[in-house]
Amino acid sequence: MLTTQFPGCRELIDAIDHAVAMNSTFAVTDTLRNSLCKLMRSGAVKLPDCVFETAEGRYARRELYRSEQHGYCVVAMTWGPGQGTPIHDHCGMWCVEGVWSGALEVVQYERLADENGHCRFQPVGSIQAGPGSAGSLIPPHEYHTIRNPSDDAIAVSLHIYSGNMTRCAIFQPLPEDHGYERCERQLGLDPVH
Repeated sequence: MLTTQFPGCRELIDAIDHAVAMNSTFAVTDTLRNSLCKLMRSGAVKLPDCVFETAEGRYARRELYRSEQHGYCVVAMTWGPGQGTPIHDHCGMWCVEGVWSGALEVVQYERLADENGHCRFQPVGSIQAGPGSAGSLIPPHEYHTIRNPSDDAIAVSLHIYSGNMTRCAIFQPLPEDHGYERCERQLGLDPVH
């Protein structure tokens, strides 16, 4: 289901359909990551103007497409200066994330054994991703944060999830370095126009 028409949307959907036909999650995400990078760098896809509009006090999420046949969804996210996420997961779904414009800082975390009923994490890598770059998250290695490190520029990223991403777990830090508390978060969508 295409939420809105935009130049190159058919090329994007065809590339994703081709990737999800692969025989393993690694092959799907690898093929999709490479295809997404090529599409972003070629300029063949022009996202709708609304994805360059920020939301007040939070990042914006706009669903551009959901495949009824394959189950995946495509969501554009708009990050105002300094906006980001807490540590979160993707509820067991794989994801390929590409930076459309601006820059994003992505920190990956390894979940350690819980202690006294609280979650514990260790950062295992950080990247500054610029326009035309893409990465993937495959469970159980799905814990991460995303943040726009700029003081004055917005960033736009495109996220392709293996399913309809309507919720996730977020992890809020507890006082005095006592780990993190796991909370369920329902994910809303901003309008596409």
